[in-house]
Amino acid sequence: MKKLGFLLFLFVFMWAAPNYGHAASAGAHIVLDGKQINVSGSAQPGIINGTTMVPFRVISENLGYKVDWKQENKTVQVFSGGTEIQLVIGSKSATVNGKRVTLNVAPVIRSGSALVPLRFIGEQMGVDVDWDGSTKTVTLVTRNSGPGNEGSTPPASGNDSTDGNAPSKGLALVNGISFSDNRMLITTTGTVKPNTFTMAGPDRLVIDLPNAAFSDTFGDSLPLNADHNGELAVTDSDNVSKIRYALFSDSPSTVRVVIDLNKVMGYKAYNEGVDLVIVDLTENSSEVTPPVGGDGKKVVVIDAGHGAKDPGASAGGGNNEKTFNLAMALKVEQILKQNPDLDVVMTRSDDTFLELKERVKVAENVNADVFVSIHANSAGSSAASGTETYYQRSSSKNLANTVHKHLVAATQLTNRGVRYGNFHVIRETSMPAVLLEVGYLSNSNDAAALFSEDFQNRVAQGIADGIEEYLGVN
Repeated sequence: MKKLGFLLFLFVFMWAAPNYGHAASAGAHIVLDGKQINVSGSAQPGIINGTTMVPFRVISENLGYKVDWKQENKTVQVFSGGTEIQLVIGSKSATVNGKRVTLNVAPVIRSGSALVPLRFIGEQMGVDVDWDGSTKTVTLVTRNSGPGNEGSTPPASGNDSTDGNAPSKGLALVNGISFSDNRMLITTTGTVKPNTFTMAGPDRLVIDLPNAAFSDTFGDSLPLNADHNGELAVTDSDNVSKIRYALFSDSPSTVRVVIDLNKVMGYKAYNEGVDLVIVDLTENSSEVTPPVGGDGKKVVVIDAGHGAKDPGASAGGGNNEKTFNLAMALKVEQILKQNPDLDVVMTRSDDTFLELKERVKVAENVNADVFVSIHANSAGSSAASGTETYYQRSSSKNLANTVHKHLVAATQLTNRGVRYGNFHVIRETSMPAVLLEVGYLSNSNDAAALFSEDFQNRVAQGIADGIEEYLGVN
């Protein structure tokens, strides 16, 4: 089914621009699940503005879906069973069953060819992708595409950039950095053992990540200048003023992360799973925080959907989904932190952007017991209203029912029920996982409630109550 969904996505763009000309990278190859696709000279993968783009005609014929093409606004609608996909050439926004999805780069037509960013395919369709510049080969691997391939991951480089400064294969890649409640998370592709030391005048903690480099998507979520330096402001901590990061050395390639401290702090830096480095700060320099899930605690990962460049849906007047999602996630975190039987981990605690696969990595590497992603909905009609909860796997349905019961009672909006949804973060996680659509920003009454402080406090308590009941720690 994932491969079918991937091919469907490619098919959409064929209808938008069925005639092909010359792309930027002649002689390139496309390999899908180990099989090379026949690529004619007029339908080539290419590089546009430093981004790997891929055409579709050669692998999207004869799929038999109902497709409507509206020439006046260059909009394509594809219908299959209960699924509707809508895309617009030149726009970074697409919709799947009315839910907005943001592309990093808009689909384009170049010399008669319809091209889409390679990374977007992987993120949205569950396809692992890689670009080998030396052989000009695009490799596409659909997860669960064959025996032994379940849960496969991309090559260690994870890099499809043609930038000459891109890291060599074999290096671990730093994908994101976040900080919340005296805990810093560094997500990576590949394992890297942190080397740490402290410095005084002013006080700071230095974390070196040897044989590592920034991924080509790191700058999408956090600022990174041409010299590979940047910083993350910390506004909600009495102990930390900011976090700085840089490509400190290229022999060997080393990423350095510096935590600027307001006072001397104790700390512990350790690997949690394969792709996560955790740095815990403590008030007492002689003590360290136990690992996530230590002392038999249940681990809850709270995911605030969207963020930074990806605002999600909008209610107008500056009220957008990413702001609501973060406000709700932080309130749920504060409530759950009061429970001594729980450890709470946030995928983001400020206005930063994480790719969907990075959100999944956080949950997998801390061995989360549950994953809860918080969102607000939107629809083409302003009449749509209410609260719904999505699950993807049968093992998540009990969590969905339990949380939804409390969520609906808290929102007091229309009960739209517990539903199946094939969303990346609840599909690719292995623990029970749900995605909450608290209300509709496209509905003026729902939107007014969603940005009410009293409503948010009530709903946060409801979500927390549902999680605690499911885990048996209430």
